[in-house]
Amino acid sequence: MIRHRSKRRSISTWLLLSVVLLIPHIYLVSASYGDRLPEFQNCVEVCKVVNCNSGDASSIPIHLRLLLWTCSSECDYTCQRITTTQRLKTPPPNGSPPVVQYHGKWPFLRLLGMQEPFSVLFSLMNLAAHQHGLSQLRQKIPRSYALRPYYLSFAHIGTVAWICSSVFHTRDFRITEKADYFAAGANILYGFYYTPIRIFRLDQSQYGALLQFWTFICLGLYVCHVGYLTLWRWDYTYNMTANVTVGVVQNMLWSWFSIARYRRLKRNWAAWPGLIVAWIVVAMSMELLDFPPIGGLLDAHALWHLGTVGPTWWWYQFLIKDAEEDLRGERLKA
Repeated sequence: MIRHRSKRRSISTWLLLSVVLLIPHIYLVSASYGDRLPEFQNCVEVCKVVNCNSGDASSIPIHLRLLLWTCSSECDYTCQRITTTQRLKTPPPNGSPPVVQYHGKWPFLRLLGMQEPFSVLFSLMNLAAHQHGLSQLRQKIPRSYALRPYYLSFAHIGTVAWICSSVFHTRDFRITEKADYFAAGANILYGFYYTPIRIFRLDQSQYGALLQFWTFICLGLYVCHVGYLTLWRWDYTYNMTANVTVGVVQNMLWSWFSIARYRRLKRNWAAWPGLIVAWIVVAMSMELLDFPPIGGLLDAHALWHLGTVGPTWWWYQFLIKDAEEDLRGERLKA
């Protein structure tokens, strides 16, 4: 018993530590050092005067115009690259790092008009993992299984979230940023919603009133979350704090469930949720590094997206195994 309690405390400690370490690294877009560099500001000003006064956008390649690159945004991107190249060749005398952020982002090398190509690629890989999982759920879990609709909804919401992530990392506009944040929030909160439904089997008829109350609570939380960010204040720190806190709570629940179920069933797959949670915590630690993009393309945020592909695929395998075990137990009772 002492060993199992220690394991639970260890998991909880790692999860809580991830919150404590991650939140202070959240930055505000308006606070970027690169925006205030005189050489960057002068470059943008001159570029606009020379190139943008005519109003002729034909000099911008068609594939960039399709992604809504304008003369002004072209100047901004080009000057980020020029300033970064100059600072790498001649390190700043004040000791500041040569590669700095602009508008809250690292100066990525653009690829086919995509601002953060590796984040786009890894977001699409997560999307593919959800789509594959959705297909597996439909094939292997019968319609009669009570939790099937909850799992299908999880796959659908995950799909939407990673589509929004792909679009946002392709082109960062206010609307694509909001879509990404709100879809990610919905994905995390839905995980928080269905976790106790599975663990405590709130889908069973005797818990009908409690399930309705829990559904109302979660819907209310999401409406308040979106309302606060939309109508009151667009707050990056609050948004990350809320998402990480909700994620940590559900991860702790799944870790506890994993330990209890493995002790009862003595099957390796029963321990998968705890292992997946550990993987997610390690992947989340990528966000703590926040280093300039390697080769101008690959940064810590992209690696965080890469790190969630495997756990997503693995999670659907667990849901299927768990459902099969649940159905097997129902048949034995019958």
